[in-house]
Amino acid sequence: MATVGKNILDNLTTGMYADSKVIYREYIQNACDQIDLAIKLGILSPDEGNVDIYIDSKKRYISIKDNATGVRAANFIEDVGDIANSNKEIGKNKGFRGIGRLCGLAYCKTLKFTTSYLGESIKSIMTCDAQKMRAMLVENKKYTLDEIWDAIVAYTTDVENENEHYFEVEMFDINKENTDLLDDAKVREYLSFVAPVPYKNTFILRNKIYDYANSIGYHIDEYCVRVNGSQIFKEYTTKLKEQSGAALKNYDEISRLEFKDFRDNSGNLIAWMWIGLSRFEKQIPSINHMRGLRVRSANIQLGNDDALQPLFKENRGNYYFVGEVFAASRNLIPNSQRNYFNENETRVLFEDLLREYFFDVLHKLYYEANRVKNDYKRQEEYLSKVAEYQKKEQEKGFVNEEERQKLQFDIDRAKKSAEEARKRLDKLDSSDSASPLSEVRKSIGKKYAADALKKKAETTTVATNDDDKKKPFVTTGMSKLSRSERKLVGKILSIITDIAPKDIAEQIITKIKEEMR
Repeated sequence: MATVGKNILDNLTTGMYADSKVIYREYIQNACDQIDLAIKLGILSPDEGNVDIYIDSKKRYISIKDNATGVRAANFIEDVGDIANSNKEIGKNKGFRGIGRLCGLAYCKTLKFTTSYLGESIKSIMTCDAQKMRAMLVENKKYTLDEIWDAIVAYTTDVENENEHYFEVEMFDINKENTDLLDDAKVREYLSFVAPVPYKNTFILRNKIYDYANSIGYHIDEYCVRVNGSQIFKEYTTKLKEQSGAALKNYDEISRLEFKDFRDNSGNLIAWMWIGLSRFEKQIPSINHMRGLRVRSANIQLGNDDALQPLFKENRGNYYFVGEVFAASRNLIPNSQRNYFNENETRVLFEDLLREYFFDVLHKLYYEANRVKNDYKRQEEYLSKVAEYQKKEQEKGFVNEEERQKLQFDIDRAKKSAEEARKRLDKLDSSDSASPLSEVRKSIGKKYAADALKKKAETTTVATNDDDKKKPFVTTGMSKLSRSERKLVGKILSIITDIAPKDIAEQIITKIKEEMR
């Protein structure tokens, strides 16, 4: 008979996850499955299920407790003590492998499970010596899985109120290298996108998501998850921010949501998604924790914000968007690490459908947005060139005739570019006002005050004066200087203009004018 060695336990605990915070996802996932069962059995009403996480950083202690079914005392050792043996259904339950409960063993000295079933006046307890397990795993000895398990696990019982029903996971003495598990703020941030929780009520577009899900017959699983008494929500917002010095400022906003279904040839729903439409000013900075298209199974995030990045035409494409992809097919099965799906035909179809949409629609969205923005900027640039010429003509004066002619040339070139830009904008198809492209163009046009900008660019001209006596030059006001001296100063100003940055050159020239008057 084959022997199961200790390394399998190592793989299922210390070697299973790259991010220690995954333990919260695993235990929440199990709790939500039991809440679903409690609702089905009539133990809880749909809005009564809770998952409460308590973190005590000073004591290096964590508790994760639900008020679901609990586990019957008679079934406790079999249900909780068995490894990789679960009675949950693949594709129906959120967890189904029977290994998630072991994840805490890698991050603390003692792992404890306590549970009580409604109507039973007993609570069942399983205590695991995680520190001893890790020591045995590194020993130069061929322990079997059963030998280690028998050495580290103890079962006890105690009296409990028969009206109580819960399951609690406790982790004592969190490892020093896993202090991030005790960081309240980081845990909240992590769970706000990973856990199956409701959207924040300040996200004004959230009802659009619920309405669409209902329209296609999809139920979004949501649960009340609290960290130290404070409920967790998905931290989505319509505002996109960027760093501005020490502060944050809004640079773009989501104006509308776009939805897309992905179905097989028989019309069966494979997945669906929503994305936020903005002006797509740039890749969304990482300070916006909601950035990227996230993939979810049973409303639990798989992987990180880059899980779908390989399906984009270019890697940067993923971070132009905010949105979620919900797996709907039972054949899209999360892998053991829950960072993506198992390989099968449905996953291949899922990727093919998403890749086509990402290539044909999403890629075009941010590229078209950039082109439209550039066309508005070309009109602004023309107006800016004209304003610069007029200011020099009326106030500052030109350094020399060469500068004046160059500015004239720049104006002519900018005018031609602006006219071509207006023609392209006028040709944009506005017949389908409901299309995502139309919404993006509309949003960009609003920012640039498109109609007013177009009118101003069309009507603005600059009159050039070819009369040498009336041409305003910087040296004209330097009456104390002789003609030859003014000529020399003009050459110096020309050199400054050629080699210095524009703003610095203007500062130097202004100072020289003041000194030479």
